[in-house]
Amino acid sequence: MALIVQKYGGTSVGDTERIKNVAKRCIAAQKAGHDVVVVVSAMSGETNRLLKLVSQITDRPNEREQDVVVATGEQVSIGLVALAIQAQKRKAVSFLGHQVRITTDSTFSKARIKSIDAERIVDALKKKNIVVVAGFQGQDEHGNVTTLGRGGSDTTAVALAAALKADACEIYTDVDGVYTTDPNMVPAARKLERISYEEMLELASVGAKVLQIRSVEFAMKYKVPLWVKSSFTDDPGTLVCEEDAAMEDVLVSGIAYDKNESKIAIRGVPDVPGVAAKIFGALDEQSIVVDLIVQNVSKDGRTDVTFTVGKADLAKAKDVVKKIAKAVKAEGVETDDQVSKVSIVGVGMRNHSGVAAKMFTVLAGAGVNVQMISTSEIKVSCVIHSNYTELAVRSLHTAFGLDKQEAAPESEVVSLKR
Repeated sequence: MALIVQKYGGTSVGDTERIKNVAKRCIAAQKAGHDVVVVVSAMSGETNRLLKLVSQITDRPNEREQDVVVATGEQVSIGLVALAIQAQKRKAVSFLGHQVRITTDSTFSKARIKSIDAERIVDALKKKNIVVVAGFQGQDEHGNVTTLGRGGSDTTAVALAAALKADACEIYTDVDGVYTTDPNMVPAARKLERISYEEMLELASVGAKVLQIRSVEFAMKYKVPLWVKSSFTDDPGTLVCEEDAAMEDVLVSGIAYDKNESKIAIRGVPDVPGVAAKIFGALDEQSIVVDLIVQNVSKDGRTDVTFTVGKADLAKAKDVVKKIAKAVKAEGVETDDQVSKVSIVGVGMRNHSGVAAKMFTVLAGAGVNVQMISTSEIKVSCVIHSNYTELAVRSLHTAFGLDKQEAAPESEVVSLKR
């Protein structure tokens, strides 16, 4: 007998028929002899509907009150799932985040989990209940409702699996696994049987939507076996696990892209100590996440500093940077929201040379100009003009031998874009 944590996303509980299907899957797992904890997202479209209501009230909502509103979506879905299980003659009990003491920090709308008290869940499992827990939400030390940000139910599920020392965490969605890239863009993309925590973490950080990055961090830290499966088929899915020797034989495991990028360049920045700290410190104060950063070689005591931020943060970042640029007597600020980031990821890069060179050669051959470059031990990312995103992804996917012979059916695709 195993303890299994299952997570079902919004599309998996999108209507009452799908909720009944989720209940059947949970019951099947329990009938197989397993203890089952189910983490559920809000029904498909519900969080957006709630956020729209908030926006109709105010353009600049108080984030604490906004969390109170959007957290209600999961309350509906967990109650319905528990009722569906009970209607099929099985015991079930539902809990909100605060009821199982998922404690977070106080960063509303993107809180981070600090601790989980799993005692109430364990007690319910001992009574042969299927336990249904609200994803995406928690409670800070002051008793305030908090939410974990988009995809936060994945993080809830993996964190619960770690706290309960579960044998597996299964992320059920409307796709059947992790693919080498977005099959909507590249029909020849292949589904992966396994992928390492590190590779999945890098893919999530550079645009892959299949798993939230913090959920992968939890899984890697606590060595939780993490499965990505479809709630509509019996396909075994993709296992996210520890790296093994066979994985290192593959140069590139996946290609991701992110069109949610914008670029800011500060021209003629005085090349003196402390200027970069002022620029990025001011951005941090406004909770603006900076991605790639490039600083040119100094000339005549001045340099250019270029970096990327999410498109949603561009206007705010531009206002911050203009003030700092004026204060440090820089020559000007330029912005560009017509860029995207394309990345190749693979643990095999550690032991093989020439991967980055091959990437640049392929892009050059396709006529794609590289504007910025960022690397890690198992990743190379390039910022390019957004018009060339599809060409770049297709060219790289073929060049690194990731194409398969036949295209995947539409029902099996997973988006690796943000």
